[in-house]
Amino acid sequence: MAEQPEDALLAAPNSPLEQIKHIDEMGREYWSARELAKTLGYPEYRKFQSAVKHAQEACLGSGHKVESHFVLTSSSVTIGSGAKRDVLDMRLSRYACYLIVQNADPSKRTVALGQTYLSAQTRRQEISDQADPNLLAEDQRRLLLRQEIKRQNSDLSRAARRAGVSTSQDFSDFQNNGYKGLYDGLSAQDIHERKGLTKSQHILDHMGRAELAANLFRTTQAEEKLRRDNVRSKDEAIRTHYDAGTIVREAIEKLGGTMPEALPPAESIKKLERKQRKQINAPKQKKDHH
Repeated sequence: MAEQPEDALLAAPNSPLEQIKHIDEMGREYWSARELAKTLGYPEYRKFQSAVKHAQEACLGSGHKVESHFVLTSSSVTIGSGAKRDVLDMRLSRYACYLIVQNADPSKRTVALGQTYLSAQTRRQEISDQADPNLLAEDQRRLLLRQEIKRQNSDLSRAARRAGVSTSQDFSDFQNNGYKGLYDGLSAQDIHERKGLTKSQHILDHMGRAELAANLFRTTQAEEKLRRDNVRSKDEAIRTHYDAGTIVREAIEKLGGTMPEALPPAESIKKLERKQRKQINAPKQKKDHH
């Protein structure tokens, strides 16, 4: 089997992101924002700062302290004369890198590969000690996966459009065939009804971590194959998405996992988001009260 493009990125210690990792005097890993910008294909650091800003907003919105993951510092760069000068930089945690890559320019190939790499490393993310450990153990991962699927579905839709999926009905067929491959013939509406959800509830918002991960794998593999095989037929694109679903289903079965259609609906992601916002605002409200 030919090596897939992301294999080179995932193969530590030779992956580009692992190569630029630093270890501080306390043995903690960190990344330089300027080095990460170059690795992700940004020739100018100022253009990279937009991704950093959005990542900081996502960090705050997910209940973490921005200053714990984005630490202002300086680094030395060589200028035209060969002399060196200090410039502003940031020390980033793995979690910060994850958020930056997710908010970086998706048209850059290295960014797409970085998303695959960091998705595989979510279990090793640095998480703030101030957060609720029970939330981090399951709910926080659900939130991160749901955010990533939202972005990934946008990328998949663009790849499908390039492959000839153009009308609303085409996209409905395309999406449903991905679900059918993974859920043993069930469409999105079938899954919705099986889980007992109301009309206004979205099935992805009520999936647990394992089910979200399976769907993320389905969509990333479908997008990668559409691009790699240069698919230019609507029917072929639909088959590709269906096949990606069946392959993920087969993997779950071989590992002895629970089939996704048999998994119970989880607490709404929207409720978890509200819970986190309350956690973030509670200390501020208490301080303002005094």
